[in-house]
Amino acid sequence: MKNGSGNTNTKLILLHPYIQKQTSTTRLWLLAFISFFTIVFLLTLLYTRDTIPSKHTSVAAAVAAVVTRGSSSTPISNTNLPTSAINALLHYASRSNDSFHMSYGEMKSISDVLRRCAPPCNLLVFGLTHETLLWKSLNHNGRTIFVEENRYYAAYFEEIHPEIDVFDVQYTTKAHEAGELVSAAKEAAGNECRPVQNLLFSDCKLGLNDLPNHVYDVDWDVIFVDGPRGDAHEGPGRMSSIFTAAVLARSKKGGNPKTHVFVHDYYRDVERLCGDEFLCRENLVESNDLLAHYVLDKMDKNSTQFCSGRKKRSVSSLS
Repeated sequence: MKNGSGNTNTKLILLHPYIQKQTSTTRLWLLAFISFFTIVFLLTLLYTRDTIPSKHTSVAAAVAAVVTRGSSSTPISNTNLPTSAINALLHYASRSNDSFHMSYGEMKSISDVLRRCAPPCNLLVFGLTHETLLWKSLNHNGRTIFVEENRYYAAYFEEIHPEIDVFDVQYTTKAHEAGELVSAAKEAAGNECRPVQNLLFSDCKLGLNDLPNHVYDVDWDVIFVDGPRGDAHEGPGRMSSIFTAAVLARSKKGGNPKTHVFVHDYYRDVERLCGDEFLCRENLVESNDLLAHYVLDKMDKNSTQFCSGRKKRSVSSLS
């Protein structure tokens, strides 16, 4: 456009501020939209990876998944673990790198009894060992209680495995006193060391009377003695735990009248002596150098003898 003097006017195009504001707002909405779907995608990916087992999943986690699925499914009359889960637990527990673990055959003997035990099964174990979690798992939906001599280890174990019930107990015996203590208990079998009694009120030196009250009220179906320490001259030995197992089995008030009692490290003199005197040879159904399996019947409250008197071992060998 020209004016009257012939000069050319410059055309000026003004961009309204509203157009710039609208463009900026559109970009922000687009960025927010993309960010939202990115976050949703990442969360979905992470969740999917956590819920789908990979080929690197540990054996323990895999077995735990089987157990969890079994317990969360529709309730059925038989609440025991599936055979496949039991076999997997035994298989991998027996192949541990721990030099003190039990053999497959030993664990299977106890597992077979737990498998036949009518649920809910009551299992009492003396000693926290490499197999502690195994016994808890095998006694699925049953009651499992552990008794441990080391109060600090018991507290530590219960802290990292809160599903485990552990009670500590103070043993007052020494392994080298076994012969003397067993002889004294036999002489007092008609009184404070009788085979049928409530150990909570017992004055017998071999009886454990400082466990929680409810432990003495349970009708135990299976008792496993794998503690306390019995391999040292000054260690407490397993006289008290074997005696206590014998009394608990014979003092049952209900449930199955029979109790399965297992004693580990059966090759040692103290374990064999106490097994013969309190669990009795006539009740021994299976044994090898490492594990003995007894089946005890409950007794009349007026009983004064643990055994019938046949095939008993001489106590003088340990005196």
